[in-house]
Amino acid sequence: MSIVNVGLVQMSCSNEKQLNLQKAIQQIKVAAAKGAQIVCLQELFTSLYFCDVEDYDNFLLAEAIPGPSTEALSLVAKEHNVVIIASLFEKRTQGLYHNTTAVIDADGTYLGKYRKMHIPDDPAYFEKFYFTPGDLGYKTFKTKFATIGVLICWDQWYPEAARITSLMGAEILFYPTAIGWATSQDEATNKEQFNAWQTMQRSHAIANGVHVVSVNRVGFEQNGLMKFWGGSFVCNPFGTVLYQATHDQEEVAVVPVELSKSDSYRIHWPFLRDRRIDSYQPITKRFIDEQ
Repeated sequence: MSIVNVGLVQMSCSNEKQLNLQKAIQQIKVAAAKGAQIVCLQELFTSLYFCDVEDYDNFLLAEAIPGPSTEALSLVAKEHNVVIIASLFEKRTQGLYHNTTAVIDADGTYLGKYRKMHIPDDPAYFEKFYFTPGDLGYKTFKTKFATIGVLICWDQWYPEAARITSLMGAEILFYPTAIGWATSQDEATNKEQFNAWQTMQRSHAIANGVHVVSVNRVGFEQNGLMKFWGGSFVCNPFGTVLYQATHDQEEVAVVPVELSKSDSYRIHWPFLRDRRIDSYQPITKRFIDEQ
């Protein structure tokens, strides 16, 4: 298909897991009614962003994948003929947990999962306490409407992840995300952070000649100390922003993306053609301190 309608669900969450799931399902239906064919939900959409603290009780939020949430979403996908990208807290086995995104095809088939590769550990983002780094490698999924690549939040900052996923045939890169501003920060700092975040992802679109879709949560959490900045967006293979959500509102948007644009941009700006793959071996080093 040349044109695919991509749905973005930017929403706030509560501390009630089942209510969050039902809210997301309702928003998927809204997106489908607007013509969405692929719907992406934000990172860890069934809960508040619990990684702001190191609390063993939060492991109770995790579930098997496939499991209860993917089963509920599969029914919705089949009923509304939409692909669903669902970011969940995965319990792999006792004592082993991942930050994982499941992909469900438009007929309700569970296609597989991607486990977040890059795990941050910063103030209010204590993800290393909860998540084991992904061990499935980078993934693409052949859905009814497009071959898609899925990466997760902190992966956004790593051009290697976007490159490898694109080289595996992804026509669109999706990034479920949970990122925000500390409310104690000034406006200039907040603006600079958002611009860096979006610019980085737009650069992935340009370097790889693919559309990028980033879906973030919105609203105040952590007792008002954190404002998740929303700003979900879609950009084309030359980094042009086709749609950007607000920083403070829940939104369901459907954006048409023209997959054939990749061929046009890659022909005129042949970055993939001119890659010097024979010279890139040093990238596998942590730091090049011996020459």
